Amino acid sequence: MGKQMTDYLLYRWRYVLGYGLIGLTVIGLLIVAGLFIPGGLSQAEMHSVVSSNASALSLDSFQPESVINLPYHLLQHASLSLFGVSNISIKLPSLLLGLFSVVGMFLLLRMWFRENVAVLTAVIVITTGQFLFVAQSGTSSIVYLFWSVWLLVSAMMISRRAKHRILWKVVLFALAALSSYTPLSPYILIALASAIILHPHLRYLVRRLSKAKLAIGIFVALVLVAPLIYAIVREPSVLLTLFGIPTSQPDIIQNLLQLLRQYFDFVSPSSGMVMTPVYGLGSVILIVLGIIQLVTTKYTARSYIITAWTILLAPVLIINPGYISITFVPVMLLIAMGISMLLTNWYRLFPRNPYARFAGLLPLTILIGGLVFSGIGRYMYGYSYGPQTAGNFTHDLQMLNTQLSDPTRGATQLVTSKDEAPFYSVVAKHTPNVTVTPENNVPAPSVPASIYKTIVVTHAAHTTNQSPQLYRIVTDSTSHDTDRLYIYKTNLK
Repeated sequence: MGKQMTDYLLYRWRYVLGYGLIGLTVIGLLIVAGLFIPGGLSQAEMHSVVSSNASALSLDSFQPESVINLPYHLLQHASLSLFGVSNISIKLPSLLLGLFSVVGMFLLLRMWFRENVAVLTAVIVITTGQFLFVAQSGTSSIVYLFWSVWLLVSAMMISRRAKHRILWKVVLFALAALSSYTPLSPYILIALASAIILHPHLRYLVRRLSKAKLAIGIFVALVLVAPLIYAIVREPSVLLTLFGIPTSQPDIIQNLLQLLRQYFDFVSPSSGMVMTPVYGLGSVILIVLGIIQLVTTKYTARSYIITAWTILLAPVLIINPGYISITFVPVMLLIAMGISMLLTNWYRLFPRNPYARFAGLLPLTILIGGLVFSGIGRYMYGYSYGPQTAGNFTHDLQMLNTQLSDPTRGATQLVTSKDEAPFYSVVAKHTPNVTVTPENNVPAPSVPASIYKTIVVTHAAHTTNQSPQLYRIVTDSTSHDTDRLYIYKTNLK
């Protein structure tokens, strides 16, 4: 009797090999994205650094607006304090949260779908340009993925009576409290609560939970959310920000057009801070299949959660079309449902013929491979060479840190424009013997220039009347204005 397909070693170890390959791919992609592509900092990242530097829980200096994304800013503040201000320290919190988000995706997909569907879906979503961009961006965009994934994972762990259920209950309430600091995240909590109210099995599980253990979880949540409550009491407009309610009348028609361009404009794709359309055509087809599967299997708990989530987010996205990351997890689940639908329907055609079942996987493998390589290629080439994309990222911090690492530089004055001063003040705070001076506050001529051995002037602040002797011009070939830094020395002979 000949060998069956299941007898081959490669078949038996397919998931172990798949998980190992995916793990190495994720780590490699995050390293490449964090260090090399796009390789610079955006204005949003520099603004995040300023916000993280100012984050504090002191009642004397407390600003209600500072609670927005406070958990992320505290994490970034810790990274800056430990490692100084550099590209990697700015992006490190997002890279770590991105890695943990990938782990959560695997756990969630394995709990809700068959293992083969989980592997294929994970490969697709972690190689999309959307995930790679937010995972390397030193802003709070990554927390939308992190909160969504781990809230669902912890809820599923409790519902499936996993080990350490008490710990998972505390984790669930802690995540719910911390996620409430992020704009639009309250809608995730409302979607979960709505699914519990509407789905009979979920209501049954909640009724069986221990009241004492629930009280512990609620207490932990109240402690963590106390600064947010205090901020809302002092400034009620914070609540509007968290729910994505604009203070002015939005242009609904324009917002709808923006959403269509972001997700469905395959005829004239554009590049900017975020390349659009966000997902490739193949992914969109899988999403459509997932929606069909969602409608036909609306009795499951996951269908209730995804449906409630989508209904709640739809009007909010029309008002705030820029919040692309909030849709990532629902899209991931719809892609998984689309892949599951394809596999299930094919296996029904050939329930007993293993060779026909295997042959049907070849077109799907080509589809998945095309989505993976096109996603990686689009991200790498788009953020490296896209004329409207690459120019949004500056390498000035890397070049400045190279100059400040010179042990002979002595006392250094960094002259910046007024807009640049807040960010470079954070750099100076974490770099010894550096003083930041906005252009309109340059010391008067009566102040001896010799107090500074080195003067560094940014492109935006440079004028032709700097009195010390020009020592070097630092250029960047990736910028339209290639002269980025002017180095002056006050004691050249």
